Amino acid sequence: MFTVHVNGMDYQAEQDNKLMRFLRDDLRLTSVKDGCSQGACGTCTVLVDGKTTRACIPMISKLEGKSIVTVEGLSDREKEVYSYAFGKAGAVQCGFCIPGMVMCAKGLIDVNPDPTRLEVIAAIRNNICRCTGYKKIIDGILLSAKIMRENLSVEEDEGVVAVGDTILRIDAKEKVLGTGEYPDDIYLDDMIHASAVRSEYPRAKVLAIHSGEAKALDGVIGVFTAEDIPGSVKVGHLKHDWDTMIAVGKTTRYLGDAVCLVAAETPEILEKAKSLIKVDYEVLEPVLDPFEAMKEGAPLVHSTGNVLAHEHLVRGDADEVIEKSKYKVTKHYETPWTEHAFLEPECAVAMPFDEGVFIYSTDQGTYDIQHECSLMLGLPPEKVIVENKLVGGGFGGKEDASVQHLAALVAYLTKRIVKVKFSRQESITVHPKRHPMWMDITTACDENGYLTAMKAVVVSDTGAYASLGGPVLQRACTHAAGPYNFQIIDIDGKAVYTNNPP
Repeated sequence: MFTVHVNGMDYQAEQDNKLMRFLRDDLRLTSVKDGCSQGACGTCTVLVDGKTTRACIPMISKLEGKSIVTVEGLSDREKEVYSYAFGKAGAVQCGFCIPGMVMCAKGLIDVNPDPTRLEVIAAIRNNICRCTGYKKIIDGILLSAKIMRENLSVEEDEGVVAVGDTILRIDAKEKVLGTGEYPDDIYLDDMIHASAVRSEYPRAKVLAIHSGEAKALDGVIGVFTAEDIPGSVKVGHLKHDWDTMIAVGKTTRYLGDAVCLVAAETPEILEKAKSLIKVDYEVLEPVLDPFEAMKEGAPLVHSTGNVLAHEHLVRGDADEVIEKSKYKVTKHYETPWTEHAFLEPECAVAMPFDEGVFIYSTDQGTYDIQHECSLMLGLPPEKVIVENKLVGGGFGGKEDASVQHLAALVAYLTKRIVKVKFSRQESITVHPKRHPMWMDITTACDENGYLTAMKAVVVSDTGAYASLGGPVLQRACTHAAGPYNFQIIDIDGKAVYTNNPP
């Protein structure tokens, strides 16, 4: 038994655990956000004896006798000031990082009521924000310090301002105080937890799934495979080519592929059960390079071929004009994979509802999620209700279904409320990235420097599944000339399937 002093009150904990898990799961202090569980992002920042601490690191057994403060424990005046100042400065966008930033601000202002800008920067140096670029957060902290130092009044914005004046976002206060709900902040009675066992290889034939030990574990609700899907196994935005789970006898396409789903009463039992599942594979040679994938005889990622999309934009005869131009330059350009690195890992809560499912989601396309989940469940769209809670960043990385259809499936099969949440590592492994591209561009101009023609060859690695690879390629090709006045063009682009992340 451990005694933990939080926000002025003593609480008893029977088992030792990470401070963040105790604060969130036991005390339901959801201002303490779980962005990584690895001490890297700062979204779970609290004060321990006045010092900023990442709650995902210390065990509660090490904190007896210490005083812990979260945003919920701020005084009414502090809540009022931070809400106003951060909102007024425009510091609140997705909001997922903001409670942690507020605790950094309090830790600084309590000991230094008149900090310099550089001191504010130092105070939040370990806290990541992916939306604002930090300037407005720093402005918000400085404004907070000024209001408290000079005992200024704070007036609520009533939503009516003159044209040209700033107005506070209507959701700023709930994001600052941590009362706004992201899906992971939902705790419901009788809620279970589910997660996927992912492929061990980017390309391998699934020979057998051994789940007996996991099913026998006390607290396991079920282990589900592709055979349990009542509708279409395949989902996808524009092209239904993405397997919800890889069936026995079928071949995985990247490391993020789900092989089976496990549902259990607690996250701890869930992780134990996943470790007990064994999958037999026939490991195959993956194709990881789009240029290799386009060669004759290359392994097929999909039976339809390895070229997802081909765009060819032509106006005039670029070869002839380039040949006759005074000057010409050919350059090779490459862009890398880009991880969106939104601070909120993907999470969804689903429940049985009206012979269908109700899903609390965090995504960038509510109706797309509804469409894909109804397709997978074999239900009419009106039987799949999707409500977006707050979205803790996305930047394109949350356009695809990730956890929503998995939660919907488990809720539909078990008739239980279920939460499916990615760890940070799982999020990075599974969700689509920004496409890497290879571009060879020839630019020509006349003797006066006026542009005459351009020719481009673009190759995009779309990864294991289509996602939005076709429209992204189209955008790359139609924008390849940039803002310049080329009247003659020849732009050829291909989006290519590989066994890389989508």
